[in-house]
Amino acid sequence: MTPPPGWYRDPSAPHADRWWDGTAWTEHRRPPGPPGPPTPAGGRAASSPRARTVALTAAGALLVAALVTGAVVLGAGDDNGGGAQANTAPPNTTTTAPPTTSPEPSPDDPTVVVDELNGITLPLLDGWVRPENISVDNVMMTTNGTYDCPGDGGICRHGLVISRTADDADETSPEVLAKADIADAADEAYDRDLVGRRPYGGIESHQVVKSGPVAVAGRAGYFVRWRVTTAEGPGGYVQSLAFQSSVGTEAPVIVRYVFDAGPDGPPLADMDRITEGIRPVGDADTGGGVGAGISPTG
Repeated sequence: MTPPPGWYRDPSAPHADRWWDGTAWTEHRRPPGPPGPPTPAGGRAASSPRARTVALTAAGALLVAALVTGAVVLGAGDDNGGGAQANTAPPNTTTTAPPTTSPEPSPDDPTVVVDELNGITLPLLDGWVRPENISVDNVMMTTNGTYDCPGDGGICRHGLVISRTADDADETSPEVLAKADIADAADEAYDRDLVGRRPYGGIESHQVVKSGPVAVAGRAGYFVRWRVTTAEGPGGYVQSLAFQSSVGTEAPVIVRYVFDAGPDGPPLADMDRITEGIRPVGDADTGGGVGAGISPTG
């Protein structure tokens, strides 16, 4: 019997917990939590008849294994004539490790994507999927499907959301960080790609359409949104959102939004919906958005 999905001590890094999906280790890790039984994905105790049956079956298998182990140990003692004692040591758990858990949502929750490095989750809205076969770094989600780029060729997507730690470690002002990042965000999205091609023919002009302070995951943030015009295709919207993480060293985080303009691009309102849905990992009640309350520590 394999252990059920849950947080377990990482065999390769005993100072951290790692998510076991029921068949294999995932890349999701977190600081060790309080001891307790693992919870299924979603952070809620299983209540279906099938879940109870699986739990009872697993418990029964462990009980049978313990009885067999005890019988073998006692039998060995009798053969040696040594008056054997029952083995009361717990089963060896070096491969699966004792489970620990907390009430936080599972990293495999289908409604969110998790940026564990920066300690945040982002809502996975309708029309958006987890990234697959994409060369851009730190992409958290993309729109579903691809199309042929209108410029120098290649494969393009109508929408990207990217989350990364700010490059300037000495700067903590969200406004300064967002204003400094927006030009790079626009160039990387619509001017030149990683191999020097211009998939949209390059940027011809841009216009600031929106900017200002915003609460993100209970922290003070700032965003800048550009409308860019490209030589080929309808152009698009690029937004840089900066705020401080609530975990670790609280390093600043930058979330970039890249939305194609025109009827095939994602709804522009998705930028605000994703921003409002950003949460610290393990805290589903801390929201944000324009006009939302900002914590004093933000």
